[in-house]
Amino acid sequence: MTSTVERPASRTRTGRRQPPKSGPRRPPRALGRHMLLGSIALLWLVPLLWAVYTSLRSYEDTASNGYFSLPRSFGLDNFTDAWTQSGMPHFFWNSILITVPAVLCTLLFSAAVAFFVSRFDFRFNLALLMLFTAGNLLPAQVLITPLYRLYLLIPLPWWMSDSMLLYDSAWGIIAIHVAYQCGFCTFVLSNYMQTIPKEITEAAQVDGAPVWRQFFQIILPLCRPAFAALATLESIWIYNDFFWPRVLIDTGDKRPITSALANLQGAYFTNPNLIAAGALMTAIPTLLVYFALQRQFISGLTIGSSKG
Repeated sequence: MTSTVERPASRTRTGRRQPPKSGPRRPPRALGRHMLLGSIALLWLVPLLWAVYTSLRSYEDTASNGYFSLPRSFGLDNFTDAWTQSGMPHFFWNSILITVPAVLCTLLFSAAVAFFVSRFDFRFNLALLMLFTAGNLLPAQVLITPLYRLYLLIPLPWWMSDSMLLYDSAWGIIAIHVAYQCGFCTFVLSNYMQTIPKEITEAAQVDGAPVWRQFFQIILPLCRPAFAALATLESIWIYNDFFWPRVLIDTGDKRPITSALANLQGAYFTNPNLIAAGALMTAIPTLLVYFALQRQFISGLTIGSSKG
């Protein structure tokens, strides 16, 4: 039977006992680092807090007293006015019709290419991966003129209706997002699939599983953290996109919610408080997506950060 030996308390020169010292204190360097990071986080939140503060004030209050003044009253009138005046329910639905198919198609196509690149060895393996990744190096502004002309001049088969045109339709926006985002998703998924042991697919081949079954029933379930991280990022990027709908959609009723915020801006008068309220309501779906996939999103981003 072992016995624990307690460390006796130290004595001072006068003979008095001192209590044992507590655990190590946090060094001043770590404390300063935490204060710096907290200040940076608060600095990033200043625009959001200012938008909330502005949206809760009336335009008459800010026009008479200025934006850098104490408010006389708070209210939700700007939110109700922005919801009704801009027709947000209709444009929210347009954003969903663009974002959901674009994210699903991007992840499916990227996963197929990443599976082919990471699990099969062939001559142009690295070149194919670099080709998909190189598409993200081009800025979107460079592609305005060729894509605009392509969307206008592309012929339609006799069995397709005018609603399936790429220009001035949701199909064109979905196609450009899928083509533009596949490179980044392929790069991330290929690196993630390389961490999966090849013995798993080799065992499936021994059992007689075809390639499509290895892809859908073995590899895709194992890539769930990476899919959650990419789905969060792609949903935010595609939903918040303002550039492509503004260029490729001519009809105002077909535009997503980000482009529809321009309806709150008048020809001779603009209410900044109303626009701030509309912008905050527009950001709610992206926050819901992030909080729903927060745990998988963090695990997908930190995968491979530690060894052993």
